[in-house]
Amino acid sequence: MTDTDQLLRRILTDVLGLKAGQAEGFDADTGLFGHLPELDSMAVAGLLTEMEDRLDIVIEDDEIDGELLESYGSLLAFAEAKRATA
Repeated sequence: MTDTDQLLRRILTDVLGLKAGQAEGFDADTGLFGHLPELDSMAVAGLLTEMEDRLDIVIEDDEIDGELLESYGSLLAFAEAKRATA
């Protein structure tokens, strides 16, 4: 588990109010938007803002699409790529 992976799991837990340990069970195929009731359209903005703050990245509006929040794996790959270029 990478540093980004651990941070992202903590961010999801904090922002979405997930049960302790719930995010630790996520794998690359775990569905997010449309699968987690806590992650609704209102929570997306908070999640992205927290990711920017805690991961020290900048997320541009044109980088956000449905695929980004489709699964944990796609969100993690995005976060890792952003940190690698930051």
